[in-house]
Amino acid sequence: MKSDCLKTKICEERKKDPMELFRSGQLVKVCAPMVRYSKLAFRTLVRKYNCDLCYTPMIVAADFVRSVKARDSEFTTNQGDCPLIVQFAANDARLLSDAARIVCPYSNGIDINCGCPQRWAMAEGYGACLINKPELIQDMVKQVRNQVEDPRFSVSIKIRIHNDLTRTIDLCRKAEATGVSWITVHGRTIEERHQPVHYDAIKIIKENISVPVIANGDIRTLTEAENIWQVTGANEKIKMTLQWVAVATFLYAEIGLILIFCLPFIPPQRWQKIFSFHIWGKIASFWNKAFLTIIILLIVLFLDAVREVRKYSSHVIEKGSTVRPSAYEHTQMKLFRSQRNLYISGFSLFFWLVLRRLVTLITQLATELSNKGAIKTQTENANVAAKKFMEENEKLKQLLKTHSKEEQHVLETENKKLVEDQEKLKIELRKTSDALSKAQNDVMTMKRQSERLTQEYDRLLKEHSKLQDHVPKDDKKGNTQFISEKSTVYDQPIFLMPHINGMATALWHYLMMFPVILQSLCPSS
Repeated sequence: MKSDCLKTKICEERKKDPMELFRSGQLVKVCAPMVRYSKLAFRTLVRKYNCDLCYTPMIVAADFVRSVKARDSEFTTNQGDCPLIVQFAANDARLLSDAARIVCPYSNGIDINCGCPQRWAMAEGYGACLINKPELIQDMVKQVRNQVEDPRFSVSIKIRIHNDLTRTIDLCRKAEATGVSWITVHGRTIEERHQPVHYDAIKIIKENISVPVIANGDIRTLTEAENIWQVTGANEKIKMTLQWVAVATFLYAEIGLILIFCLPFIPPQRWQKIFSFHIWGKIASFWNKAFLTIIILLIVLFLDAVREVRKYSSHVIEKGSTVRPSAYEHTQMKLFRSQRNLYISGFSLFFWLVLRRLVTLITQLATELSNKGAIKTQTENANVAAKKFMEENEKLKQLLKTHSKEEQHVLETENKKLVEDQEKLKIELRKTSDALSKAQNDVMTMKRQSERLTQEYDRLLKEHSKLQDHVPKDDKKGNTQFISEKSTVYDQPIFLMPHINGMATALWHYLMMFPVILQSLCPSS
């Protein structure tokens, strides 16, 4: 290649990695490769309207390598024409790597056209027919990576989709594993020409690979580009914006609530009052459902993050690999993002469970503190009462000490009186006992006398009966005096009869009164 054919200096922008455009997370505006249109003049024009990346028209790699004339006519550039991607049509890995080495100093990367549906191209083994030859695509990418020493030099491919989208996804994954920088997807099959573009297929492909994806097909205005960007998600950070930013915000909210709950100057009783608000009672019926729903969502996100981590961890690329020098950093970046998502979802799930448990513990602690306060109040009241009783006890002891001598003297006096009374009672009891003994002795004496008198009385009665029997019956009435006068033998008995009758009568009355006298002298115990 003649130097005068490329009268230009190396642009400083060409020293930069074009992958930085995709890492910014913003919409990347790309000028697609168009036959006979994407020349230097057209590229210079579109760059004035803030086009981020430009492609050259498709160049046949074999002709470009073999013919200087072809190089001079097909490839022209200048200092401001960067970043620039040169698109080649190739079916030979060695020729493609030679062409890449030629344009390397004047461009930022090459693109392999695997999507051109023209008959001549497919007949030559170029373009869209390559999507059915994933091994050839892998070989060409590897050869370019091995031949070009600049680690910032990009190698990309442009493809169409298969009727069976799984084949397209498999192709993209193989290209990604080989070290392709990004993939441009035209959302039509080989047979389709003017049919609507399948942007949903582009979105599915983007979701299944980690390298950047450029959407292509029927994008004519900036507004259409922005709309398709949103529909397909064909950029690096849109997934984070729609999904993981929400999860991260939820995580920060959980951390904030936990920190607020752990503030030392807010007692659990205050939190219990807040939890007792009427509004919480209204949403209590939906709380359990919302809690379980959030747990399920977080578990799904966590499992998705685990899948992403396993996916990027399985891509083993050595740091010093010559196949794709930036592949290691790119894979590590993807792995870092997937690990970040794993941590965000995992900690969100963990803190959500901790938050639920913390609210429960705060409520229980507030209840226990309330019970403790009641018990403390009762204890204080009991202590006050005990102190009061102790004070009264001390006062009573002091009163007892002050009045102890007087009371002791009174008690001694009373004791003495009681002792004296006891002695008097003993003396009286002794006298009474003696009198009782004397009375009992008298009673016994009288009883013996009474028995003797009774015996004497019975004897006298017998004698009287005998005397009555000896008096004649005729003289019982008229001659009583005569007998008295005449008989000296019967004077005394006859004279003594009235006296004996009186004594017997008196003795009888005395015996009748004897029990009464005995009862009065011997009272019952």
